[in-house]
Amino acid sequence: MVELQDFDMAEHLRSEEEIQLYLNEVLKEDDVDLILSALGDIAKARNMSQIAREAGVSREGLYKAFSGKGNPTFSTVLKVMRALNLTFEVKQAVHA
Repeated sequence: MVELQDFDMAEHLRSEEEIQLYLNEVLKEDDVDLILSALGDIAKARNMSQIAREAGVSREGLYKAFSGKGNPTFSTVLKVMRALNLTFEVKQAVHA
């Protein structure tokens, strides 16, 4: 029997470029749970405790909110993105 190992995306986000590429790809999916989970991966890669402190939320609350099963407020998402030194950029949508 083949034994599978758990995959932790946070272990593979080593550079700012990798983080940006990852989040941009996830955003293309239009899946809120996936986006929240990706932000959690990025926070974990950058030190969850520090990000929680900078965002003004508890570490446990941060894990829960961005587990893919959480439901953080938009305000919390913005605070965490600010702590991650990330921002949204609005562009005109191109429809095929």
